[in-house]
Amino acid sequence: MRTIDEVVYSISGLDYKLMEKAQAHLNNLTKPQDSLGKLEDVAELIVGMTRKERPDLEHKVIFTLAADHGVAAEKVSAFPQEVTAQMVYNFLRGGAAINVLAKHIGARVVIVDMGVAVDVGPHPKLLLRKIRHGTKNIAITSAMTRDEAVKTIETGIDIFDNEFKAGINIIGTGEMGIANTTASTAIAAVFTGRKAEELTGRGTGIDDASFKNKIRVVRDALIVNHPNPEDAIDVLAKVGGFEIGGLAGIMLAAASKKVPIVLDGFISGAAALIAYYIEPKAKEYMIASHCSVETGHKFILEHLGLEPLLNLNMRLGEGTGACLGINIAEASVKILTQMATFKGAQVSGRENK
Repeated sequence: MRTIDEVVYSISGLDYKLMEKAQAHLNNLTKPQDSLGKLEDVAELIVGMTRKERPDLEHKVIFTLAADHGVAAEKVSAFPQEVTAQMVYNFLRGGAAINVLAKHIGARVVIVDMGVAVDVGPHPKLLLRKIRHGTKNIAITSAMTRDEAVKTIETGIDIFDNEFKAGINIIGTGEMGIANTTASTAIAAVFTGRKAEELTGRGTGIDDASFKNKIRVVRDALIVNHPNPEDAIDVLAKVGGFEIGGLAGIMLAAASKKVPIVLDGFISGAAALIAYYIEPKAKEYMIASHCSVETGHKFILEHLGLEPLLNLNMRLGEGTGACLGINIAEASVKILTQMATFKGAQVSGRENK
């Protein structure tokens, strides 16, 4: 298993020379320059990430990590905690939205138990990497120990590394965990410096009274735990979640292997903050698929300097938005690699006047 330090050491920046070559090629395709907008931007970015002039995104993987949160005891969700395990079984049966959208784009889904409150499985499609049976209640104590936080991230690294052996060209990040928007809000508050009132959303659809309670819980978590914004592992340990840390590890590992990372929504965004504050260069491999309805997500994306490809009023998680983002990324690469040039198609180019 690679350590965090080993992975961080192997993360390098984008190849800007290859990106310039990609842009020159895009400019010679049979279309007005820049007429495909963000598709061209994404294609150029993926060239820089992968170091391949003609990248191929055939092998697509969605990592959907599940874990429970002790803060669910504070009634911050519209759904009971047992839904986490029930949805994992739904994933395994192929009945969830992530299964449908992953099949639509030809991606395989890797489902991981990082810390579900009950024992799930065994099942041939489930990776059992449980750190513990859920985090502790962040309204009254730390979510996990620092050692557990490190283990969570390094477990994510190991999950990616094992799947990488089977072939990965691009990944999407997804999750499942009742009350994980509360943990994500606390993480976002630490790193962005914004107040709980600005960042807190309604998660699974809570009513007004529960919404006010959720804001109170986020405030309490920050006061009780004093997470250090200069130490991403401390933030994860104090107010995070096992699936959030696992996703951060997957992101760091993907960046170290020059694999594009398509983020899903709010919880993936919180994991991206952890990864970014461990190694800022990891952000160069991130593509924001969409902007969630969850209030804090737009502030996370602004803080990371990422512009979402889509805004479809989604707030499901699981990796559903990432699937749609991967679909766009693959379309952009096919424009780069399959479209004819003016010379090749014998089409007259733009006249210079």
